[in-house]
Amino acid sequence: MLNQLVIATGNKGKLREIQHILAPLQIKVIPQSSFNVPECEEPFCTFIENALAKARHASQHTGLPALADDSGLCVDALQGAPGVLSARYAGKNSPNSLLTQDERNNDKLLLEMSSISARQAHFYCVMVLVRDAHDPEPLIAEGSWHGTILREYRGTDGFGYDPLFLDDKTGKTVAELPLEIKSRISHRGHAMAKLLQKLERLST
Repeated sequence: MLNQLVIATGNKGKLREIQHILAPLQIKVIPQSSFNVPECEEPFCTFIENALAKARHASQHTGLPALADDSGLCVDALQGAPGVLSARYAGKNSPNSLLTQDERNNDKLLLEMSSISARQAHFYCVMVLVRDAHDPEPLIAEGSWHGTILREYRGTDGFGYDPLFLDDKTGKTVAELPLEIKSRISHRGHAMAKLLQKLERLST
């Protein structure tokens, strides 16, 4: 079993979730910011290609095994948008903007769906772990989380589209769920669970 991993993300919300999921395995989780890893380009149109690029990039700059996540919101009525552009759906935030990037993304989603009655959507996540930058057999796992897009914000926790995404099973938005529950039922939680199974098989 690996004893430490570089996490290829600058997103504090993602980092917190991944640290929480890995905590029972006593794997030391190091954010790539600790090594001043430059931002990786994400030019691809699929989650898996972007996740693999980020994992290799982080491993190359640190010399350590790296774990990358690429995830996003896919809305059925918008033909899968915002998809891989989820984090920058509204374009890059202006330094003079009074709104955060998440708020601008959410506001754009609400506007795009203002006249749409069918509001089914799902979060999708791909996790990629490379043992080194040139790993020919990266560990890959995916997960999804199905729900509904609301017409207004609900909840104050989480990040991204969490205040608008209603989990159909609990009747709560992601922003209303405790981290312990979110980590278990989310797209990222499902992907991490599958990835951990693969890690355990490697160590036996």
